[in-house]
Amino acid sequence: MTPTTSLTAMTGTAAATPVNPVLRVAPAAPAEAAAHFRASLAFHADVSDVAAALAAGGDPGFVVLDSRSTESWDQGHIPGAVHLPTALIAEQAPRLLDRDVPVVTYCWGPGCNGAGRAALALAELGYRVKEMLGGFEYWAREGFAYETWEGGERRAVDPLTAPVDAEDCGC
Repeated sequence: MTPTTSLTAMTGTAAATPVNPVLRVAPAAPAEAAAHFRASLAFHADVSDVAAALAAGGDPGFVVLDSRSTESWDQGHIPGAVHLPTALIAEQAPRLLDRDVPVVTYCWGPGCNGAGRAALALAELGYRVKEMLGGFEYWAREGFAYETWEGGERRAVDPLTAPVDAEDCGC
């Protein structure tokens, strides 16, 4: 049976009814969808939005926290970020972070849930927190400057993640 063939088509008891895998589960009602996406935006920040807020100068109103190991931090990190590995958050966050300032956590990238674990640890300590979607991987892939143990670096923009010849993606 293919994804677009119904069971009745296989048994011959009724005409074939195509099954659309996208609509197999109906979309949520508009009000439910709005509530879901509003909530999602309360928990997540986009790499380009974080970069724009940091580049605007002055106080962005949040602190960026890199939750990776020292070895990972040395390979590259967002300029101005606070380095606090997840395992040390409970012990060191009160000394390094102001509870009145929101925290944006990041880790390696979309294949890593370290930023989510760090955000959870901070939230449990009473911090307001968001996770930066895409992590350090997308920061570098979108062409934003970063620091390593050897100094500053910047990669060319990956055209699969950001527009090459525009200041922002328009989203």
